Amino acid sequence: MSAHDMSLLGGDSMSIDAGIQGMQGIQGMDGAMALDDVDLFGDPVMDNALGALPLTSRPPPSKQLQQRLDQLRARGCCQGIAWGRLGSIACISKDGMFVDIRYIRCNPENGEWDMNDPSSSGTVSLGHSLSSFISLPSAGAPIVHVAWAPTTHMPDLAVIDGLGRITILTFPLQINRPYPARKWDADPVDDLHSVVGCHWLPIGNAASQNRGFLTQCSGAHWAGSEYKYNHMAQPAFGPSHPHPGRSALVCVTTNGLLRLFYQSPNNRFEETALELESVTAADDLITHASFCCDKQNTLLIALATASKQLRVLRVAVNWGNPPGDKQVHPGSIQLRPSMKEMHVAAISWLQHGPNESALDFSMAQLSHVIVLPSFMETSSSPPTFAPAAVVTVRSYLPHETPPYGQEPQSIIDRWEVLNDQAQAAHPAFEQLGSRNGAVAAPPAMTRLRKLEPVTIPKVIISMQATTMQLGRVICFTCSDGTVQYRDRFTMAEVYNEHNTDNIISPHQVGFQFEDPTPCLQVAFSPSSFSFVQICEDGTLRLNRLRYTMGDLGPLQDVQSRAVLAALTMSISFAWQQQMTFDDILAVVRPFTQNPKFTNTWLKEIITLLRTAVDYSEEQHQHVDTLIRNTQLQSCLSLLNHFGFNGNFQPRSFHGKFASVALNLRNIIVLIVLASQSSQKPNAALNPLDESDVVDALVGCAEWAVGLFSWLMDSLFNLLDDPEFMVLLSDQRRFQELASYLHARNDVSVYLLLCSSTRSLLQVACRRLSGLEEISSRALLFYKTRTIPKDQLHYAYQRMYRTISTCLVKPQDFERLLSTLSRDISTAYQRTLTAMAKSKDPQPPGATEQQQQQSQQRIENFVKTAQSRFELEMLSGASPPNIFREVLARLFTNTLPTFKTVTDPAKLYFANYDLLEVNDDAKTLRMRKEAGQYVDVFKRVELVAGQHHHQQQAQSFPPTTVSNGSQGKSGGDNIKTEPGVSGAGIKMGGTPSLSLGLAGGFSGNAGNAGNAGNTGNGAPAVAMTQVHSPREDGGGGAGNSHAIRWRRCVRCASVMEDIMNQRPGFTYVLAQQRKCCCGGAWALVAKGALG
Repeated sequence: MSAHDMSLLGGDSMSIDAGIQGMQGIQGMDGAMALDDVDLFGDPVMDNALGALPLTSRPPPSKQLQQRLDQLRARGCCQGIAWGRLGSIACISKDGMFVDIRYIRCNPENGEWDMNDPSSSGTVSLGHSLSSFISLPSAGAPIVHVAWAPTTHMPDLAVIDGLGRITILTFPLQINRPYPARKWDADPVDDLHSVVGCHWLPIGNAASQNRGFLTQCSGAHWAGSEYKYNHMAQPAFGPSHPHPGRSALVCVTTNGLLRLFYQSPNNRFEETALELESVTAADDLITHASFCCDKQNTLLIALATASKQLRVLRVAVNWGNPPGDKQVHPGSIQLRPSMKEMHVAAISWLQHGPNESALDFSMAQLSHVIVLPSFMETSSSPPTFAPAAVVTVRSYLPHETPPYGQEPQSIIDRWEVLNDQAQAAHPAFEQLGSRNGAVAAPPAMTRLRKLEPVTIPKVIISMQATTMQLGRVICFTCSDGTVQYRDRFTMAEVYNEHNTDNIISPHQVGFQFEDPTPCLQVAFSPSSFSFVQICEDGTLRLNRLRYTMGDLGPLQDVQSRAVLAALTMSISFAWQQQMTFDDILAVVRPFTQNPKFTNTWLKEIITLLRTAVDYSEEQHQHVDTLIRNTQLQSCLSLLNHFGFNGNFQPRSFHGKFASVALNLRNIIVLIVLASQSSQKPNAALNPLDESDVVDALVGCAEWAVGLFSWLMDSLFNLLDDPEFMVLLSDQRRFQELASYLHARNDVSVYLLLCSSTRSLLQVACRRLSGLEEISSRALLFYKTRTIPKDQLHYAYQRMYRTISTCLVKPQDFERLLSTLSRDISTAYQRTLTAMAKSKDPQPPGATEQQQQQSQQRIENFVKTAQSRFELEMLSGASPPNIFREVLARLFTNTLPTFKTVTDPAKLYFANYDLLEVNDDAKTLRMRKEAGQYVDVFKRVELVAGQHHHQQQAQSFPPTTVSNGSQGKSGGDNIKTEPGVSGAGIKMGGTPSLSLGLAGGFSGNAGNAGNAGNTGNGAPAVAMTQVHSPREDGGGGAGNSHAIRWRRCVRCASVMEDIMNQRPGFTYVLAQQRKCCCGGAWALVAKGALG
């Protein structure tokens, strides 16, 4: 057995260090003697020879890089910048006393992407409020490490200082405002407790998805006429938090203490610890630690010690769950976790290879350690597992410009964790054991086998396993700003050659990180399309992929289709993993100058993910799935962003269509959530018993009835347009209809023809009819009671007046939509069925089984064709020819009849500012000069520079202010008194006041929570942490007494940063944890709007 295969190397590491130093001393002495000889004898030949040697062009290493390398060698937990799954970027300040939260955002001025400026764009620094919930150590230990949890709804951030004290922050509402979830005050102030490695466990529901496997689109290969996509799967190893959606933090300290931080059912972070028996010597301190989840749902931990030992452990976590036969809700489980250590193997990590030169003492110091889990190889049948591996990095950095060409370099060492079968015992021992009972099988032996090291002529400052190919690829970042991707098995560089036949990464089709800049630390985005680097001067720099092959050619070219395939794989993975894809949009946005690119990419994404877009059948369960279809929401978000050109700038056709659809969907979800009451009749939570909730629904109702009126006005305008009617009546020119509507930027016809948006409109009509009925019964309730009128009473008055006096009645508009839906369904069935029968005629004399098979083929053909037509219309293409008769009937029969029961003049002169659909230059200029925005939650106008209650006075709802007094409504002269409760009379106690859910969610609170979970990507749960939005200084409206604003980082929408301690309002407001487009909210800086 070679030295590389030994489980424990018995060599003296001190003698190795001494030998290295001795070799360096001899080399230095020889060099000094040679130069002395030249100077002594004055040899002009040697002088000329030395003078003729070319000077190296590499500048000497900076002092900052030397300091950073010393930090990496001293402790394995010193990452000063981290990028979270939802887009937040945490960065430790230069002095280590606070953490800045940064993010990339869509600039509201022009729609381009950049990283926010903390001084002007709303970064909330922990340093501003650090003393309120984080007490800095008395010894002045700086913050040294930040790490984001993989949670997808409420991101958690671990902040660790130099003494190992840990604070956990959570970001429930905005990506740049934290709340303390765990304080570090009780942690010991002892440098032996400093953290040398930490790891967040995978979220609890990851292991249950897809039957315990993580899947990913792993590549696209050219199949002659199109790209075919390949998929790969890896087991979803544990351990993980028992509660779905939560994570837990594990860390190792210098003295060998394994700590586990987890959230209990009451949302408090608890801790349990385990002393690692594998580290027993008092002088053998741990310097680096790395974790991964491996087979048997155990933690595999690699430890590097000061005595140059590499130890690998397995730790099992028992959460104390009840037996599997007991059905217990995960949120009610009382967790009592315990950990058990299992020693695996040990070896010395300082083993010089035959081709390795020991340059100086620094090569005997580790800078990085990473452990990789077992990897399932599906190329063989049955699939086999490649062993887990440990990878380390040692770097050499000359202290000054070397005279003999010594360059910086890094050595990558690798070990495989192999399980060997134990050798069988001698038969004599078996006979001896049989006398006392059964013979125990010998345990399997585990050893570390060293692989050939790899040398890179650069200094590695970052090493991490990427999400590409589910961890098969390791990303190395060097101090010069360059990035290398290497295969974990061969360590060969990948993605560095152009390849359009088999695509795995965007790097293969022309995307590169340009303009590398020397840096000290980096943090990659979840999609790996961008990274943020800390430069040597301490500044942050954003670097994202850029297309380096010039302008994209026609979309039929192989190169263009390769780009589309690479981008499709990347964004589909981001959607499946529920992580931010904003930096992908930033990379793709320059391509959208080609108007066909967005449509083509959208269809490619929907085809790959098999996203449902056909909702032409009016079934209640289809409406339910439509609301929960988060992939369709992401598709609309993509269209919405690419159609956004900045505030007060006209939107493109696709942008206007998607914006209306997203806002309509959000309003439906809010109405449904607010209309839910608990299943128990005497439940305390009923959002409709609170005036603030009803006020918010009044704004939603006004927006919805305004949309109905605007749609009818747009359709009436087309009815009076001769050119449009000619295109509609002439079958030969029907295909010109789409281009004509695009030129007019009129999306009304497409909102009615697309089954998804038409279904949303029908649901909205039913919800408004339900709200009108509830308001009518509530007013009748107040009329029959001799009680003082309160804010809830006035809120219901405004609700009833808004819906009952609208220009287009919801019931009438729903009947129009139902008629159109039946016509479209009939056209689909008649035309497509005939087409299917003509392509697959049934033979005469067919048996009953053959007839059933033929009928099944016809139904499949009809469904496939319908989905294809719906996808074409969703992307803005021309409606199919079978819709010509449907549209002709709509514009020649239905609309003229509808016009007789409405007032077209009132529709024409109505105010549609809340919808933000009027994009003529005059309207946009007036809104810009007035500083008018629309709150996407309350659906009221916000005006920059005005007080909060002044803004509300321009609209309908009176709003609770911080001193308990009530504002006045715009239409009613209401005299109120301070401190009046908005709960009013318990409407939940009156009979049948909850909204009937015809064709939507079932009427229970449990489904309401589920609706919130898929509404905007966040669960609708009550917030226990209350934070006042009124802080020192001005808010988003630019006034010292105004409430600050939130702005969506993706679509630049705004809403007031309001919080309320009333449970119903908090429950509904939790739906707005994300914007209606799915983007994250960022708290706008005081006195700023950007």
